[in-house]
Parts: sequence; C-alpha cells; structure tokens
Amino acid sequence: MKRIAIVAAVLVAALSLGRFVVWPRLDPADSSADSALVLYGNVDIRQVELAFRVSGRLETMNFEEGDAVSAGEVIAVLDIAPLRDGLVQAEAEASVRRAELARLEAGSRSQEIERARARVEELEANVLLAQQTFDRQSKLRDSGYVSQQAYDTALAALDAAQKRLVAGKKDLTLVQLGPRSEEITGSAAGVEAAEAAVAQARMRLGDASLVAPSDGVLLARVREPGSIVAAGVPVATLALTSPVWVRAYVDESDLGFVVPGKAAEVFTDSAPGRPYEGQVGFVSPVAEFTPRTVQTPDLRTDLVYQVRIIVDAPDSGLRQGMPVTVKLRRPAVAD
Repeated sequence: MKRIAIVAAVLVAALSLGRFVVWPRLDPADSSADSALVLYGNVDIRQVELAFRVSGRLETMNFEEGDAVSAGEVIAVLDIAPLRDGLVQAEAEASVRRAELARLEAGSRSQEIERARARVEELEANVLLAQQTFDRQSKLRDSGYVSQQAYDTALAALDAAQKRLVAGKKDLTLVQLGPRSEEITGSAAGVEAAEAAVAQARMRLGDASLVAPSDGVLLARVREPGSIVAAGVPVATLALTSPVWVRAYVDESDLGFVVPGKAAEVFTDSAPGRPYEGQVGFVSPVAEFTPRTVQTPDLRTDLVYQVRIIVDAPDSGLRQGMPVTVKLRRPAVAD
C-alpha cells in the first residue's frame, strides 16, 4: 500500500506540473508539411561588372557603394574631350567626301566645256599657221632659197601642232562626257566609309557615359576619378534588384512534381511568417551529385537536379547567398 501511495503521489505531481511544460509548436508555415515538397536552397542575385567600351580617363563617379541605382542612370563618365575631337575630325572628313561626290555627280560645268572648246579652236588656229609656214618653206626649198633644215623645222612644227589639236579635241570630249561611272561609284563608297567613321566616333562619344542596365544596388566602386581605364576593365559592380532566384536541388523521385511555372513559397529564417511568392523557372536537365553546401554524409553519393525558383516581388530582405526554405504545394490526393 505504501508503494501504491508513492506512485499515486508522483502521478498527481506530474499532472499538476503539466500545465507549465512548453510543448514544441509547429511553425504556421509547416502546418501543411505533409502536403508540400520542402526544398532548401540559397538566394542567387545576379551581379553585373560594369565597364566602358572605350578607354580614357575617368572623370566622375556619380554613386557611392550601397546606393540604389535606377535603370538608365549614369554611373560614371570619362573625359570626353579626345572623343569629341575625334568626332569633329570624322565629320569634317565626311563633308569633304560628300562635296567630292556632289562635284562628280554634277558633271562638268558649262564654263569648263567652253574653256575646252576655246582651247580646241586655239589649237586649230596653230595648226593652220603651221601649215601655212610649212607650205612657204616647201616652195622656197624647191627654189633653193631656204635650207633643208628650215624645211624640216617647219615640218616638225606642223606635226606637233596637229598632235596637240588631236589631244585638245579628246580633252573636250572628256569634259563633255563628265566623270566616269567608276569614279562616281568610288567616291560614293568613300562617302559611306566617312559616314561610318562619323557614326563610330559618335558612338564612342556616347560610350563615355556608363549607364546602369537595370535597377540595382552599387556593390563596389572599383576605380576612382582620375584613373586611366582601358576598354572592358570593370569600374563598378552592380547587384540587380530583379530577377532574384533561389537555387535549390530536388531528388529524382520528386522530379516529376517540380515543373516550370509551378507556384512556390520562399521562407527566410529572419521572417518565417512572411513568405515570398514565386514560381519554378528552371529545372536542370542534367543530374549532378549533391552540392557540398547541402550534402550530408549519408547523401554524399545521391544524384539531384538543380532547380531555380523565381521570386515574384523581391525586396531587401533577400540577400545574396542567404539560406531559405522553399515549399511547393502538392496536389490533394483523393480518398
């Protein structure tokens, strides 16, 4: 009886203390764990290494590290003086090329044709004079009044005058015909090349301003004003506000359940009661071994597939590399 009394006293004490025992409570987000596929992953935020397409001296940096940047805002600017001078030079060369093409397309001016015709008339008069001189020298030679040398000189002068007349007539014909089509084609190609050089110089001038490709946060100022930067060398790093992904891994047995477009919820440790809505955006077609960051000794040889979940409305609560929990609702099973 004494032993029974002791046992009864212990039971009464236990019941009286039961109201002070704190039983483990399930997270509201875990209330439907049986109907959800739970994945564990990390936040993946895209970063952009921003660089100029041209080289030059860095003149200004408009943002500090941690500043929010909107798409289209100018982050940095190079010294534009050399690039502006290059544009002026290219535009001047293009003007010369266009003027040359216009001259060729317009053909010969009436004044040029008249001048060539007057030259032909002058040469015709010279031929007539040379012919008359030769005729006199020929008659005088037959009479013995002039030497053979004088006769030969008159003959040579006549021959030279006639050749100059032939050349003058050809020049007149060329002036009347105008430039050849090949010359016009070549000049037109020169104009195109000059205009392309202008467009390139204008593009280089525009590239002196480094513009944010999308909304984000400036992570790093790699270079400071006064630095000489080469083309393609990063001067700033931008973390994009969107898209924000969650990189997770799924077993082969659950692969048929995880399909692109399926709705998902993303939970963080800092705010477990405020899930982020999202959807499956990508499922890798290639299997891989369990990544080191999520593996356990007994799962070290398991094959998994990478899954990317797109967060619909990300905010500053999601940080690069942050561990998160992803839940995908399973369809209800009929009884």
